Amino acid sequence: MAEDPRDWEIETRAVRGGLMRTEHGEISEALFLNQSFAYESAAAADARFAGNAPGFIYQRFGNPTTQMFEDRLALLEGAEACKATASGMAAIQLALMGLLRAGDHLVAGRALFGSCRWICSELLPRFGVETTYVDATDLDAWKNAVRPNTKAFLVESPANPLLEVTAIGAVAEIAHAAGAKLVVDNVFATPIFQKPLVLGADIVVYSATKHIDGQGRVLGGAILGAADVLTEAYKDMHRHTGPALSPFNAWVLLKGLETLELRVRRQTENCGKVANAIAAHSKVKKTIYPGRPDHPQAAIIANQMTGGGNVVAFDLGSREAAWRFLDALQIVDISNNLGDAKSMATHPCTTTHRSMPEAERLEIGLTEGWVRMSVGLEGAGDLTRDVNRALDAA
Repeated sequence: MAEDPRDWEIETRAVRGGLMRTEHGEISEALFLNQSFAYESAAAADARFAGNAPGFIYQRFGNPTTQMFEDRLALLEGAEACKATASGMAAIQLALMGLLRAGDHLVAGRALFGSCRWICSELLPRFGVETTYVDATDLDAWKNAVRPNTKAFLVESPANPLLEVTAIGAVAEIAHAAGAKLVVDNVFATPIFQKPLVLGADIVVYSATKHIDGQGRVLGGAILGAADVLTEAYKDMHRHTGPALSPFNAWVLLKGLETLELRVRRQTENCGKVANAIAAHSKVKKTIYPGRPDHPQAAIIANQMTGGGNVVAFDLGSREAAWRFLDALQIVDISNNLGDAKSMATHPCTTTHRSMPEAERLEIGLTEGWVRMSVGLEGAGDLTRDVNRALDAA
């Protein structure tokens, strides 16, 4: 009998999931750089467009290389279906707008990436959708925010940039009791360390630009969940508004998935060592890392995550100190990306969360002394030396 890929270990899924070989028997996945497809007859074209015959129609609707990426990521996530997008932000926008209509209400965790916050605060209101922000760690706040027209919950866990962790299962129960769907941005935890769908979430969103590529090459995003939900909420919107992932980017991301588990575990091992060095330094006011026992939500992390990830945040007290730290780094790059093979550090107040008004940044505890660091694959000794030297300069 044929092997069922759902029975494979995660490492095997990452390498062989979704594989569709042509008649040539290629080992590396084929890259189909074509926008459209030919049909044997007018009747065959009619059957495909009607959904009565399998096959591809147009790159915006689907592509063999993109389909392999979607199938492999769905297998890794444990999802029935996946819809790939051109970027992580395209995935967030599609995930929300596919669930919401004019007159609907969204409840969102207050700690969001700057562009996600912009979508909720600036874009959705243009289409008649109102958002209430809550402290994502306060279950009563989620309950109290529910209205009769609440249709969706949105949470990042761990959140960007201060790594706040939400009890996904408990929030899912509140959402479902209200008749709403829970969308979880799982980019910091990756499918290796956290499974939101298993915990009760309805939709999981990724910026594949981060760990899935992990080597600074391409943009990409993905939405995952039950097949009926993805069909009902996203099929038509994805086809007609055009946030499609390019086949070339899909091919690059497929190759990234092959080494995702190896890279993320090594990055996490490095990050634990770097986080401990940061926490021990006299210049640091506070350190937050999901792999440390002093994380504010350590009990929740132990219940729903199997690793701390590769991002650490720390407070140096002022913008001046944070900038001195960044400027003194010799190995770690100053960059706003994360999840890369190369270590990167950024000052969120002036980069990733610059678009947030100061009052909103203060609501999530983001003052100007905070630095967010994404730890890569370099030697842990080199990284801790570089970080300690920069902290001395801070």
